[in-house]
Amino acid sequence: MRKALRWMLALVVLIGTVSTAGAATAAQPDDTGTGTSATTDIKDQLLAIPGMSLIEEKPYPGYRFFVLNYTQPIDHRRPSKGTFQQRITVLHKDTSRPTVFYTGGYNVSTNPGRREPTQIVDGNQVSMEYRFFTPSRPAAPADWSKLDIWQAASDQHRIFTALKKIYSKKWISTGGSKGGMTATYYERFYPRDMDGVVAYVAPNDVVNKEDSAYDRFFATVGTKECRDRLNAVQREALVRREALEKKYAEYAAAEGFTFDTIGGLDKAYEAVVLDYVWGFWQYSLLADCDSDVIPKDAKTATDDEIWTSIDTIGGFSSYTDQGLEPYTPYYYQAGTQLGAPTIEFPHIEKKYIRYGYQPPRNFVPREIPMTFQPSAMRDVDTWVRHNATRMLFVYGENDPWGAEPFRLGKGARDSYVFTAPGRNHGANVAGLVADEKALATARILEWAGVASAAVQADPDAAKPLARYDAKLDKRDIEREMTLRP
Repeated sequence: MRKALRWMLALVVLIGTVSTAGAATAAQPDDTGTGTSATTDIKDQLLAIPGMSLIEEKPYPGYRFFVLNYTQPIDHRRPSKGTFQQRITVLHKDTSRPTVFYTGGYNVSTNPGRREPTQIVDGNQVSMEYRFFTPSRPAAPADWSKLDIWQAASDQHRIFTALKKIYSKKWISTGGSKGGMTATYYERFYPRDMDGVVAYVAPNDVVNKEDSAYDRFFATVGTKECRDRLNAVQREALVRREALEKKYAEYAAAEGFTFDTIGGLDKAYEAVVLDYVWGFWQYSLLADCDSDVIPKDAKTATDDEIWTSIDTIGGFSSYTDQGLEPYTPYYYQAGTQLGAPTIEFPHIEKKYIRYGYQPPRNFVPREIPMTFQPSAMRDVDTWVRHNATRMLFVYGENDPWGAEPFRLGKGARDSYVFTAPGRNHGANVAGLVADEKALATARILEWAGVASAAVQADPDAAKPLARYDAKLDKRDIEREMTLRP
């Protein structure tokens, strides 16, 4: 990592300058040197950035929403060695407002949407598709060694550097799950870019081979009644393996699913079943344990009832070639830098488990080489503990991914780790207890430079500056079938 940092000064690519004023601002002399003026339409300002091209603009009341491509180096250390088109979106409100930089760590939505910090600060939002997720992937044959957390952070840095000339106010980075990890890694490598970080439900697998925290989590999460009910369904699905795998084969044949990457239907079946309990707690609430999807008595349930329960929560398409392919970049990173959890199943006799939690290597085509780098997460964890500044981590009490969270050390400044009671992988600031919710909201407003005098004097007065919009602020959990953050 230290070696990588020495390249930072060599990474700057001249991207031109554009006006820092939005279309709604008063006219000023053109002194930018780019031919744009203070009254230039925001679309023209964006497209004046070298390497920026428009895919489409979609209307939304009170905003301009652009889907764009931005030319990025495949390798930020060697920019001359080729480029690729990275998809980004811009939800434009006004250049006089702060900007939130969002990434989910996967594909980017091409429909207007507003993340929680964007609503809180009533700002603009820039969203980035993570490199190597299609279509933001270098042309085949892609060099997968260029998919790492430093290269992705450098993508963000370069986008920020380009857009900061237009959106000159404060910037906050954010993301959920793998996106929260991404926001954290970006801060680690480019700590001077952002004015604050809000990382939601971000796993922190510091030592990949030590996963006992997850076992402790599953031994106590929720209630014993719910745990027993879920465990019984999971066990029963393995007891009835022969009958249900026959059903699986029929389903796969009808849908045209194949199993080359994972190495066969049997491995795929067990992988889906072993994800069942994890998947429930990741995406459901304790109250959902009483739903009809979870058989009350697994032993007397029909095969169809067991199948439907496993399929609803885990998804039998997940470990097919067709289900794995879109997520190859994630599994590659899990097997090279991020790490992946392994848990025990004390409620299932060993004779029923043939493979256990399978490593990421099983979910990536064999022609893509992978070597794990144990120092990557240790480096980030150490940096966060000792250097975190204006960082907020939010976790859900009942979310398995929060079993290994980021923690703050004595060197952290103006940074916080909060846990939303009873919440799952969709935990957010709104779900925190009242005093933590107020403090978190106040700090986000302060970091964005839009905290009122009243909020600065009393954090309890802090509230989102923009009204809730049921369509724009729809925040259903971004459900990723199988064991993915």
